[in-house]
Amino acid sequence: MTAFVSDLRARKEPLVVGEKTDSMFRIRAQVLEAWDAIRIDANPSQPVSAVKLRALEELYPEAPSADEFVVKLHGFEVLDENVSLADAGVKNGSILLIADRRRRPVS
Repeated sequence: MTAFVSDLRARKEPLVVGEKTDSMFRIRAQVLEAWDAIRIDANPSQPVSAVKLRALEELYPEAPSADEFVVKLHGFEVLDENVSLADAGVKNGSILLIADRRRRPVS
């Protein structure tokens, strides 16, 4: 795993998503609208939506609705957020980008 995922702009201890196991993934979740990122220790069997919800709760609590945001992995939208992290292609050290579903003009 790279230092980028585990150390760069690390806020505090990683958040935990799902039940702790020996095969936990250390991932990074970035919420564009919050201009911030967090480290997450996630169980690979957890759905992508669980990471999205946890990241939004932590970084963007005033977000209108989780449905208004998409999750991207390697630049591509994860179309089914109900699949497990492992089935979506997330690996230890992956970065999930969470962004507003609709582009908004800069004001």
